[in-house]
Amino acid sequence: MEQYSMEPGRAYPLGTSVNDLGVNFSLFSANAEKVELCVFDELGHQELMRFVLPSCEHHVWHGYLKGAKAGLVYGYRVYGAYHPEAGHRFNHHKLLLDPYARALKGKFTWSDRHLGYKADSPEQDLSFDDRDNADVMLKSVVIDPEKPQIQRVPVSWQNTVIYEGHVKGLTQLNSKVPPELQGSFLGISHPSMIAHYRAIGITTIELLPVQQFLSEKFLHDKDLSNYWGYNSISFFVPHSDYLSTDQVFEFQRMVDELHQAGFEVLIDVVYNHTAEGNALGPTLSFRGIDNASYYRLNPSEPRYYINDTGCGNTVNLSHPRVLQMVMDSLRYWVEVMGVDGFRFDLATILGREPHGFDKHSGFLDAILQDPLLNTVKVIAEPWDIGPGGYQLGGFPAPWSEWNDKYRDSIRRFWRGDKGLLPEFARRIHGSSDVFEHHGRQPYASINFLTSHDGYTLHDLVSYEQRHNERNGEENRDGHSENLSKNYGVEGATDNAEILALRLKQIKNMLSTIMLSQGVPMVLAGDEIGRTQQGNNNAYCQDNEINWLNWQEDALYADELTALLARLSELRKRFPMLAYHRFIHKDDPKSDVDITWYHCSGNIMHKENWHSHHASTVGYLVQGKADDASSVFCIFHAGAEPVEFVLPEINNVEYWDVMVDTSSSAINNEIPKLPAQRTITLQPRTTIVLSNEHKGSEPSE
Repeated sequence: MEQYSMEPGRAYPLGTSVNDLGVNFSLFSANAEKVELCVFDELGHQELMRFVLPSCEHHVWHGYLKGAKAGLVYGYRVYGAYHPEAGHRFNHHKLLLDPYARALKGKFTWSDRHLGYKADSPEQDLSFDDRDNADVMLKSVVIDPEKPQIQRVPVSWQNTVIYEGHVKGLTQLNSKVPPELQGSFLGISHPSMIAHYRAIGITTIELLPVQQFLSEKFLHDKDLSNYWGYNSISFFVPHSDYLSTDQVFEFQRMVDELHQAGFEVLIDVVYNHTAEGNALGPTLSFRGIDNASYYRLNPSEPRYYINDTGCGNTVNLSHPRVLQMVMDSLRYWVEVMGVDGFRFDLATILGREPHGFDKHSGFLDAILQDPLLNTVKVIAEPWDIGPGGYQLGGFPAPWSEWNDKYRDSIRRFWRGDKGLLPEFARRIHGSSDVFEHHGRQPYASINFLTSHDGYTLHDLVSYEQRHNERNGEENRDGHSENLSKNYGVEGATDNAEILALRLKQIKNMLSTIMLSQGVPMVLAGDEIGRTQQGNNNAYCQDNEINWLNWQEDALYADELTALLARLSELRKRFPMLAYHRFIHKDDPKSDVDITWYHCSGNIMHKENWHSHHASTVGYLVQGKADDASSVFCIFHAGAEPVEFVLPEINNVEYWDVMVDTSSSAINNEIPKLPAQRTITLQPRTTIVLSNEHKGSEPSE
């Protein structure tokens, strides 16, 4: 057995720090009375010894374990008052994870022994539970990771095309990925996946939560699991199920390989709540270390949690040490794990102070001033379920935000809803009505029509009702209104006419995303026609409902992949489609102009915009120089053909037909169309015309 001795250590940095002689342990708890470090065997099965952390300064408990090395398996037991009515839930019989742990050992097993109270006690009087949980609990592991080998090369916001995917779902069924890598971090950076990313022209991969998470007990009891992963328990640890050899450096290797191939990696992070749940949840880490500091508690009844997340608890970022933990975690994922940015789940929570959301909150200000974090991409999901929780457009620069107004408006337009032309144009224009303030630019808008949460594009044109029966909640979960249309048959069909129409509508929506000002986000699998069989809340389905079907005969795959590749190339060739500032007519500060056209060939006037039944509009964007290139996008959502007169554009004799969603995208030929003529738009069609002058593109 190793010979260890405990000595006074250092309060900072928090977590563990390794040197040649031992390991320093540091843990924040403002209300603890004593902290014990528990050392386990290398498998985490047997507790070998305990040491009391000998020092406490500024509420940080610390000690230096001489003789310890990287690889040590450990946990904490924290002593203090068990007084839920006052917000304190200390229970030293429960082994706790280090909030700063960089690696974990073992498998978590659900048991009533994780509860700090006796399971059969009434909610108003939770009796203290003295049973030990160590044998069914994860343990922390001391590691000393190296920094990534390949430096980040950021992609400018205006050149960014985001591809949102799930670590397991991306490769679990991909036969081109070796079986041992399928469903893992290393599967994502396999050469076959990199070839696909290049083929469709994306620049940035955004992964659903990769920090260690747990499945809720109610899912476990139904033989389901939290597939999405929005239930974090360790903010510094890559999720173990995505590691093929149980070594956290696999995440770093994935990032290095993707960086080497020219791609960015963003990760979806969940700092708004933890897997410890509500007042009846388990004691796994934060609750047992210092419940009253780590969580927002109900001021009048501290036994209960403020639940602005809908997940049982809310992390208290108003506390400086909790804010410090989140900031340290973010810096770790950038500096050590190598990521290029973050998408923040329920980000309004993070900007909340006791008085409500504040764009100058401690967290938002901390991000802005941080010399490392203000160099990476930060994306907000700008809502929560608390009072005043919807904050689209309310985040400060340099934040970008998921734009649900874009999602809903574009869905409704292509569904055929009437009176939407003005709203449709505002969204394509970059949602200047929402974001053009305080120095924000079009890339503040993350334009998406589908995401992990809700329908895929395939299902958006195939189902009008949710089909979530497999979730075990009697089909009551998930949104009841999805702004979708099935075109005559609910779900799968062999009707060729309906299938052709559905394909065209997917092409129209995919085209709209890529032709809009702002940052496009594509849901992984939409480019191969992925279906979730009508499930619009597939968070608990770790199966073929969520895994991408990479079979070559997948419905629509060839057509949609070719179209996305064409659209991505268009954005690269014509920077005005992703301009770095909002474009306004005759703006002297801009070298790009924008004009909206009626199907008569005339510029849109007020009466055209407000014609209730109008469903056709043209969008011309061009450089101001005499020989500048032009792109003319025409959108027709009507169910009948319509004549469109092409307007007279200076120095344009012929248009190249880059996209026509009524034709196949697989054909690489680019037809030419004489200018100043009338064309017939087929029902529900997008057409993109270009006139390119080499070397005359507007500056970025």
